[in-house]
Amino acid sequence: MKSKLILFIFLFASYEMATAQITMPAPSPAGKVYAKFGLTDIDISYSRPKVKGRKIFGTGDEYLEQYGKVWRTGANSGSIITIEKDITVEGNKLPAGEYMILTVPGKDEWQFIFYKDKSIGGNMGNHKEADEQLRVAVKPAMLAEAVESMTFNITDMSEDNTTAAIELAWANTSVKVAIGTNFEEEVMADIAKKTTVNPNNYAAAANYYFNNGKDLDQAIEWMGHAVDANPNAFWNIHTLAQMQAKKGDKKSIKEAIATAEKSLATAKAADSDFGYIKRNEDLIAELSK
Repeated sequence: MKSKLILFIFLFASYEMATAQITMPAPSPAGKVYAKFGLTDIDISYSRPKVKGRKIFGTGDEYLEQYGKVWRTGANSGSIITIEKDITVEGNKLPAGEYMILTVPGKDEWQFIFYKDKSIGGNMGNHKEADEQLRVAVKPAMLAEAVESMTFNITDMSEDNTTAAIELAWANTSVKVAIGTNFEEEVMADIAKKTTVNPNNYAAAANYYFNNGKDLDQAIEWMGHAVDANPNAFWNIHTLAQMQAKKGDKKSIKEAIATAEKSLATAKAADSDFGYIKRNEDLIAELSK
Protein backbone atom coordinates (compact mmCIF):
# COMPACT_ATOMS: atom_id res chain seq x y z
CA MET A 1 0.00 0.00 0.00
CA LYS A 2 2.81 2.36 0.93
CA SER A 3 4.61 1.70 -2.36
CA LYS A 4 1.41 2.46 -4.29
CA LEU A 5 1.04 5.76 -2.42
CA ILE A 6 4.62 6.73 -3.21
CA LEU A 7 4.06 5.86 -6.87
CA PHE A 8 0.88 7.98 -6.94
CA ILE A 9 2.66 10.96 -5.40
CA PHE A 10 5.50 10.61 -7.92
CA LEU A 11 3.14 10.45 -10.88
CA PHE A 12 1.11 13.42 -9.62
CA ALA A 13 4.27 15.51 -9.09
CA SER A 14 5.53 14.57 -12.56
CA TYR A 15 2.19 15.64 -14.08
CA GLU A 16 2.27 18.96 -12.25
CA MET A 17 5.80 19.65 -13.48
CA ALA A 18 4.84 18.77 -17.05
CA THR A 19 1.72 20.94 -17.13
CA ALA A 20 2.90 23.95 -15.11
CA GLN A 21 4.67 26.31 -17.51
CA ILE A 22 6.10 29.74 -16.96
CA THR A 23 4.41 32.46 -19.03
CA MET A 24 7.03 34.32 -21.03
CA PRO A 25 6.96 36.77 -23.98
CA ALA A 26 7.00 35.09 -27.39
CA PRO A 27 10.22 35.55 -29.42
CA SER A 28 8.08 36.81 -32.32
CA PRO A 29 5.01 38.37 -30.68
CA ALA A 30 1.64 38.54 -32.40
CA GLY A 31 0.68 41.68 -34.30
CA LYS A 32 -2.55 42.90 -35.82
CA VAL A 33 -3.52 45.87 -37.98
CA TYR A 34 -7.04 46.89 -39.03
CA ALA A 35 -8.41 49.65 -41.24
CA LYS A 36 -11.73 50.67 -42.70
CA PHE A 37 -10.78 51.32 -46.31
CA GLY A 38 -13.67 53.01 -48.10
CA LEU A 39 -16.50 50.63 -47.18
CA THR A 40 -14.17 47.64 -46.83
CA ASP A 41 -12.70 46.08 -43.68
CA ILE A 42 -9.05 45.03 -44.03
CA ASP A 43 -7.38 43.03 -41.28
CA ILE A 44 -3.81 41.67 -41.13
CA SER A 45 -2.78 39.18 -38.41
CA TYR A 46 0.88 38.23 -38.19
CA SER A 47 3.83 37.32 -35.98
CA ARG A 48 6.62 39.90 -35.67
CA PRO A 49 10.19 38.60 -35.96
CA LYS A 50 12.96 40.87 -34.64
CA VAL A 51 16.24 41.86 -36.23
CA LYS A 52 18.36 40.91 -33.19
CA GLY A 53 21.52 42.16 -34.87
CA ARG A 54 21.10 39.90 -37.89
CA LYS A 55 21.42 40.76 -41.58
CA ILE A 56 17.89 40.44 -42.91
CA PHE A 57 17.58 40.90 -46.70
CA GLY A 58 20.32 40.16 -49.21
CA THR A 59 22.26 37.60 -51.19
CA GLY A 60 24.39 35.04 -49.39
CA ASP A 61 24.11 32.66 -46.46
CA GLU A 62 24.76 35.43 -43.94
CA TYR A 63 21.34 36.94 -44.73
CA LEU A 64 18.21 35.66 -43.01
CA GLU A 65 15.91 36.18 -46.01
CA GLN A 66 17.48 35.53 -49.41
CA TYR A 67 16.78 37.62 -52.47
CA GLY A 68 14.81 35.64 -55.02
CA LYS A 69 13.35 33.12 -52.56
CA VAL A 70 9.72 32.88 -51.44
CA TRP A 71 9.34 34.10 -47.86
CA ARG A 72 6.38 33.44 -45.55
CA THR A 73 6.60 37.14 -44.61
CA GLY A 74 6.56 36.89 -40.86
CA ALA A 75 7.32 34.34 -38.18
CA ASN A 76 5.55 31.16 -37.08
CA SER A 77 2.69 30.37 -39.51
CA GLY A 78 3.09 33.53 -41.58
CA SER A 79 0.79 36.51 -42.10
CA ILE A 80 -2.92 36.41 -42.94
CA ILE A 81 -4.84 39.25 -44.59
CA THR A 82 -8.64 39.32 -44.56
CA ILE A 83 -10.42 41.57 -47.07
CA GLU A 84 -14.17 42.04 -46.68
CA LYS A 85 -14.93 43.21 -50.23
CA ASP A 86 -13.22 43.17 -53.62
CA ILE A 87 -10.37 45.65 -54.00
CA THR A 88 -7.61 46.35 -56.52
CA VAL A 89 -3.92 45.77 -55.84
CA GLU A 90 -1.53 47.70 -58.07
CA GLY A 91 -4.47 48.04 -60.49
CA ASN A 92 -5.33 44.31 -60.47
CA LYS A 93 -8.58 42.95 -59.08
CA LEU A 94 -8.32 40.98 -55.82
CA PRO A 95 -11.53 39.20 -54.75
CA ALA A 96 -12.69 39.46 -51.16
CA GLY A 97 -11.36 36.68 -48.98
CA GLU A 98 -8.65 35.49 -46.64
CA TYR A 99 -5.10 35.12 -47.97
CA MET A 100 -1.64 34.32 -46.74
CA ILE A 101 0.86 37.05 -47.59
CA LEU A 102 3.99 35.71 -49.29
CA THR A 103 6.80 37.78 -50.73
CA VAL A 104 9.92 37.33 -52.81
CA PRO A 105 12.46 39.95 -51.65
CA GLY A 106 14.81 41.56 -54.14
CA LYS A 107 17.28 44.41 -54.26
CA ASP A 108 15.35 46.46 -56.82
CA GLU A 109 12.00 44.64 -56.93
CA TRP A 110 9.82 42.63 -54.57
CA GLN A 111 7.07 40.18 -55.52
CA PHE A 112 4.04 40.52 -53.25
CA ILE A 113 1.76 37.46 -53.32
CA PHE A 114 -1.79 36.86 -52.07
CA TYR A 115 -1.82 33.11 -51.50
CA LYS A 116 -4.99 31.01 -51.26
CA ASP A 117 -3.74 27.94 -49.38
CA LYS A 118 -3.20 29.16 -45.82
CA SER A 119 -2.54 25.62 -44.57
CA ILE A 120 1.09 25.65 -45.77
CA GLY A 121 1.98 27.84 -42.77
CA GLY A 122 5.72 28.40 -42.70
CA ASN A 123 6.56 25.54 -45.09
CA MET A 124 7.55 27.34 -48.29
CA GLY A 125 8.56 24.03 -49.82
CA ASN A 126 4.82 23.44 -50.40
CA HIS A 127 4.35 26.71 -52.26
CA LYS A 128 2.58 26.28 -55.63
CA GLU A 129 2.10 29.01 -58.20
CA ALA A 130 -1.34 27.55 -58.94
CA ASP A 131 -2.44 28.61 -55.44
CA GLU A 132 -1.48 32.24 -55.96
CA GLN A 133 -4.56 34.42 -56.25
CA LEU A 134 -2.49 37.45 -57.25
CA ARG A 135 1.18 38.36 -57.58
CA VAL A 136 2.36 41.95 -58.14
CA ALA A 137 5.78 43.55 -58.45
CA VAL A 138 6.68 46.61 -56.34
CA LYS A 139 9.84 48.58 -55.65
CA PRO A 140 11.33 48.58 -52.15
CA ALA A 141 12.52 51.71 -50.36
CA MET A 142 15.36 52.14 -47.88
CA LEU A 143 14.43 53.42 -44.44
CA ALA A 144 16.59 56.04 -42.75
CA GLU A 145 15.80 54.49 -39.38
CA ALA A 146 15.74 50.71 -38.93
CA VAL A 147 12.58 48.90 -37.78
CA GLU A 148 13.50 46.26 -35.19
CA SER A 149 10.23 44.27 -35.22
CA MET A 150 8.62 43.48 -38.57
CA THR A 151 5.55 45.66 -38.98
CA PHE A 152 2.55 45.85 -41.30
CA ASN A 153 0.69 49.13 -41.79
CA ILE A 154 -2.28 50.26 -43.86
CA THR A 155 -1.17 53.74 -44.78
CA ASP A 156 -1.29 56.57 -47.34
CA MET A 157 -5.12 56.70 -47.20
CA SER A 158 -6.39 59.22 -49.74
CA GLU A 159 -8.79 61.99 -48.73
CA ASP A 160 -11.65 60.36 -50.62
CA ASN A 161 -10.88 56.90 -49.17
CA THR A 162 -10.42 55.30 -52.59
CA THR A 163 -6.68 54.57 -52.46
CA ALA A 164 -4.21 53.45 -49.79
CA ALA A 165 -1.19 51.20 -49.37
CA ILE A 166 -0.27 48.05 -47.50
CA GLU A 167 3.20 48.61 -46.08
CA LEU A 168 5.67 46.01 -44.84
CA ALA A 169 8.59 47.48 -42.88
CA TRP A 170 11.49 45.57 -41.39
CA ALA A 171 15.16 46.34 -40.81
CA ASN A 172 16.05 49.09 -43.31
CA THR A 173 13.44 48.07 -45.91
CA SER A 174 9.93 49.34 -46.62
CA VAL A 175 7.68 47.81 -49.26
CA LYS A 176 4.39 49.50 -50.17
CA VAL A 177 1.65 47.91 -52.27
CA ALA A 178 -0.99 50.25 -53.69
CA ILE A 179 -4.62 49.25 -53.09
CA GLY A 180 -7.82 50.78 -54.42
CA THR A 181 -11.57 50.54 -53.88
CA ASN A 182 -14.63 51.78 -55.75
CA PHE A 183 -17.70 52.11 -53.58
CA GLU A 184 -19.69 54.50 -55.79
CA GLU A 185 -22.26 51.90 -56.89
CA GLU A 186 -22.74 50.72 -53.32
CA VAL A 187 -23.24 54.28 -52.06
CA MET A 188 -25.73 55.06 -54.84
CA ALA A 189 -27.69 51.87 -54.10
CA ASP A 190 -27.80 52.80 -50.41
CA ILE A 191 -28.95 56.33 -51.23
CA ALA A 192 -31.71 55.03 -53.51
CA LYS A 193 -32.89 52.57 -50.85
CA LYS A 194 -32.80 54.80 -47.79
CA THR A 195 -34.08 58.10 -49.18
CA THR A 196 -37.38 56.39 -50.00
CA VAL A 197 -37.66 55.37 -46.34
CA ASN A 198 -36.42 58.62 -44.81
CA PRO A 199 -36.36 61.78 -46.95
CA ASN A 200 -33.90 63.39 -44.52
CA ASN A 201 -31.27 61.03 -45.91
CA TYR A 202 -31.27 63.23 -48.99
CA ALA A 203 -29.22 65.70 -46.95
CA ALA A 204 -26.57 63.07 -46.24
CA ALA A 205 -26.48 62.07 -49.90
CA ALA A 206 -26.22 65.70 -51.01
CA ASN A 207 -23.41 66.45 -48.55
CA TYR A 208 -21.53 63.37 -49.67
CA TYR A 209 -21.67 64.51 -53.30
CA PHE A 210 -20.85 68.13 -52.46
CA ASN A 211 -17.92 67.36 -50.16
CA ASN A 212 -16.40 64.85 -52.58
CA GLY A 213 -16.60 66.99 -55.70
CA LYS A 214 -19.21 64.88 -57.49
CA ASP A 215 -22.22 65.92 -59.60
CA LEU A 216 -23.15 69.35 -58.21
CA ASP A 217 -26.56 69.46 -59.90
CA GLN A 218 -27.45 66.12 -58.32
CA ALA A 219 -26.31 67.40 -54.92
CA ILE A 220 -28.50 70.50 -55.30
CA GLU A 221 -31.49 68.37 -56.29
CA TRP A 222 -31.08 66.07 -53.28
CA MET A 223 -30.59 68.96 -50.84
CA GLY A 224 -33.73 70.55 -52.28
CA HIS A 225 -35.65 67.38 -51.38
CA ALA A 226 -34.15 67.50 -47.86
CA VAL A 227 -35.24 71.15 -47.41
CA ASP A 228 -38.75 70.33 -48.65
CA ALA A 229 -38.92 67.48 -46.11
CA ASN A 230 -37.71 69.70 -43.24
CA PRO A 231 -38.14 73.41 -44.04
CA ASN A 232 -36.93 74.46 -40.58
CA ALA A 233 -33.51 72.84 -41.03
CA PHE A 234 -31.65 76.13 -41.62
CA TRP A 235 -28.33 74.25 -41.73
CA ASN A 236 -29.47 72.33 -44.82
CA ILE A 237 -30.80 75.53 -46.40
CA HIS A 238 -27.41 77.17 -45.81
CA THR A 239 -25.60 74.24 -47.44
CA LEU A 240 -27.97 74.47 -50.39
CA ALA A 241 -26.96 78.12 -50.76
CA GLN A 242 -23.29 77.12 -50.75
CA MET A 243 -23.97 74.54 -53.45
CA GLN A 244 -25.77 77.07 -55.62
CA ALA A 245 -22.96 79.59 -55.11
CA LYS A 246 -20.36 77.05 -56.20
CA LYS A 247 -21.91 76.89 -59.67
CA GLY A 248 -20.60 80.43 -60.13
CA ASP A 249 -22.91 81.82 -62.83
CA LYS A 250 -25.01 84.96 -62.21
CA LYS A 251 -28.31 83.11 -61.98
CA SER A 252 -26.95 80.63 -59.46
CA ILE A 253 -25.35 83.41 -57.37
CA LYS A 254 -28.70 85.21 -57.24
CA GLU A 255 -30.40 81.96 -56.17
CA ALA A 256 -27.72 81.38 -53.55
CA ILE A 257 -28.27 84.84 -51.98
CA ALA A 258 -32.02 84.23 -51.80
CA THR A 259 -31.47 80.79 -50.26
CA ALA A 260 -28.99 82.18 -47.71
CA GLU A 261 -31.50 84.90 -46.75
CA LYS A 262 -34.10 82.16 -46.20
CA SER A 263 -31.65 80.24 -44.02
CA LEU A 264 -30.84 83.43 -42.09
CA ALA A 265 -34.50 84.15 -41.36
CA THR A 266 -35.13 80.53 -40.29
CA ALA A 267 -32.06 80.55 -38.03
CA LYS A 268 -33.16 83.80 -36.36
CA ALA A 269 -36.55 82.25 -35.60
CA ALA A 270 -34.99 79.17 -33.96
CA ASP A 271 -34.22 78.80 -30.25
CA SER A 272 -30.54 78.37 -31.10
CA ASP A 273 -28.85 79.18 -34.40
CA PHE A 274 -25.58 77.22 -33.76
CA GLY A 275 -23.66 80.03 -35.44
CA TYR A 276 -25.66 79.93 -38.69
CA ILE A 277 -26.84 83.55 -38.41
CA LYS A 278 -23.25 84.72 -38.83
CA ARG A 279 -22.50 82.06 -41.46
CA ASN A 280 -25.41 83.26 -43.57
CA GLU A 281 -24.57 86.93 -43.08
CA ASP A 282 -20.98 86.25 -44.15
CA LEU A 283 -22.10 84.24 -47.19
CA ILE A 284 -24.59 86.92 -48.29
CA ALA A 285 -21.93 89.64 -47.90
CA GLU A 286 -19.42 87.64 -49.91
CA LEU A 287 -21.88 86.84 -52.74
CA SER A 288 -23.13 90.44 -52.88
CA LYS A 289 -19.71 91.92 -53.72
